[in-house]
Amino acid sequence: MDEITSVYGDLRGRVGPDAAQTYALDARLYTDPAIAEAERENIFFKTWRWVCHSSELAKPGSYVAIEIFDQPVVVVRGADDIIRAFYNVCSHRGHELLKGRGTVNTKTITCPYHAWAYRLDGSLRAARGSEKVEAFDATEFALREVRVEKFAEFIFVNLDADAVPLAEQAPDLLADIESFAPDLDQLTHAHRITYRMEANWKVVVDNFLECYHCPVAHPAFVDLVDMESYRVRTFSIWSSHHAGVFIQDNPAYDVKGATVQNHAVWWLWPNMCFLRFPGSGNMMVLHIMPDGAGGTFETYDFYFEAPEPTAQQWDAIKYVDDVLQPEDIVIVESVQRGLHTRGYRPGRLIVDPERSEISEHGLHHFHSLILDALGG
Repeated sequence: MDEITSVYGDLRGRVGPDAAQTYALDARLYTDPAIAEAERENIFFKTWRWVCHSSELAKPGSYVAIEIFDQPVVVVRGADDIIRAFYNVCSHRGHELLKGRGTVNTKTITCPYHAWAYRLDGSLRAARGSEKVEAFDATEFALREVRVEKFAEFIFVNLDADAVPLAEQAPDLLADIESFAPDLDQLTHAHRITYRMEANWKVVVDNFLECYHCPVAHPAFVDLVDMESYRVRTFSIWSSHHAGVFIQDNPAYDVKGATVQNHAVWWLWPNMCFLRFPGSGNMMVLHIMPDGAGGTFETYDFYFEAPEPTAQQWDAIKYVDDVLQPEDIVIVESVQRGLHTRGYRPGRLIVDPERSEISEHGLHHFHSLILDALGG
């Protein structure tokens, strides 16, 4: 962080403490590879990373393997029913242990390279030929653990062993989510969509955190949601987006007779979002991961009351995939190109005292967290 600061000077620029008197971030924070590297070390290796819904780790031996940049992690439910996380690498010669998601039927994690075998608590169970090695101590070679927590029926990991628990960092978030989605423990994974876009991850988060652009870019969404009731509220490391819904014919998808009659969205620092759309019981998880300074991978995971979506739920999925996401991808990729131009200077954020549907104070909240993490 000191090196970044010495090279770039004051990263904060014209982002002040008062949202109503502030500007957007300097373009360098969206385009410079050195900034992207600083974010990797000082944000993504120190914050809670979403992994999956707890139902995806329902049985002993079930696992989900992910990567946080070049750091592979596997989360597994043990024979003792405890969920643990480990660096997904063999202690022998560094081979990757597991891929994707599934179940270890033997209740043992076996390396596919030399067949070192680990119990689901991470301890080394067997190493072929080790009985011939003098003073071989299996306790030296347990898998290295990673912090793991269950929060709002979802599993999170953190590479920082000293990280403050997520529930302490985001007090009141769970209660707010459960007030709109009391059925989280009854939902199951039904579908995933993956995207890649030519835009910095912060451009994507910026776009998510305001609905100033909605009437212009998302006419079907505006017809679905009561924009006059749309409000964004910011808290410690999270923000909420709540609005009423017009239960009527609309261009998005059919929500007549819906049991969920509110639009409720939560952003959690730094890069994940919970979304509760009108319809039947549901939760969507949007996960936003950097791919260098100018690219982003996104996943949308859909959780419903059953693993096979209903016709109405497929319509909701198609609305996200065919309408909402293409509209947003065009926006963020255009912004990324614009940030590279010599003519751009950070604009003033539109923030009103009532924090109405056009207000961009959610961006100011996010930008302040970014700058604090980078020491700007």
